[in-house]
Amino acid sequence: MSKRLDKLREELARLQADAFITEKAENRFYLSGFTGSTAWVIVTAKDAFLVTDFRYVEQAQEQAQGFTVIDNERKAIDAIARVLKENGVKRLAFEGSSVSFQTYSDWNKAFEPVELVATSGLIEKIRMYKDESEMVIIREAVRIAEAAFEHIQGYIRPGVRESDVALELEYFMRKQGATGSAFDMIVASGPRGALPHGRASEKVIQAGEMVTLDFGAAYQGYNSDITRTLAVGEPDPKMKEIYEIVLQAQLAGLAALRPGVSGKEADAATRDIITAAGYGAAYGHSAGHGLGLEVHELPTLSTVSAFVLEPGMLVTMEPGIYISGLGGVRIEDDVWITENGHENLNKSTKELLILPV
Repeated sequence: MSKRLDKLREELARLQADAFITEKAENRFYLSGFTGSTAWVIVTAKDAFLVTDFRYVEQAQEQAQGFTVIDNERKAIDAIARVLKENGVKRLAFEGSSVSFQTYSDWNKAFEPVELVATSGLIEKIRMYKDESEMVIIREAVRIAEAAFEHIQGYIRPGVRESDVALELEYFMRKQGATGSAFDMIVASGPRGALPHGRASEKVIQAGEMVTLDFGAAYQGYNSDITRTLAVGEPDPKMKEIYEIVLQAQLAGLAALRPGVSGKEADAATRDIITAAGYGAAYGHSAGHGLGLEVHELPTLSTVSAFVLEPGMLVTMEPGIYISGLGGVRIEDDVWITENGHENLNKSTKELLILPV
């Protein structure tokens, strides 16, 4: 954690701020290792504090190594104010996107004369770069999801509900060590495949339909995110054609992922192929996003992304085509940017699987 605090302190020096405060769960965990549901992390130029309540003091002392743990004695705002005063904090950086106006108003009054400095994406930009310790966890999250995909191929058949598929996927991943699903699973069959975020419904899967599965495993705080589209019996020839277009677009997008490539260029590598095939209007989302403690984080791969890929970044690559009334196809992998190119964490086949009926 010390390297992460060092990077944060460099940012604080740049902002001419004396301290930083966060209550956001992902950023709190990233900086301290604390997994409880209630706490405030305060980092100064020399020290780090974790303010929490009686329920979590012992847990925090065990998890937040190097932090001074403070029992807020049921009034956190006063405990935070004391920390700021005792450490001579005059300018306090906070996360403008996650602090409500009411909280800001309360802090402004309670912390006076401390100046509150709003920041945007301060920790998220540090989190873009995954180290080896994080990648060990993320690789396991990917392995669990891949094993679940292999398992579910023997479960999907005509007559099974989408919701049953989602339940079976989550049950299997938990048995493999996941703490749960990374997000509400997408299981979209037949015409529902045209819904990019078609969460599992009570619809019954029919023979001849394509099924899009978008899911991931939550494991030790981190997430995986995989999408595969398969067929239950022989699909419509049009859907097979669309599948091949999406596959070629996804492979082209993967080939583009390397240091120095912008998010806009990576997106274009997929979009140019889909547009040339006549389906540009049916590809309405970005090519990918960052992945880690949150399922969607920085950097972005989109038509307007200004991010430039660098070693250590972890992104998804997930082009798709969606045709109302017919269905849709999306294929997604999790990719770590390396010094010489990238490492695709996913090994599951992307050739069209046609399950027997």
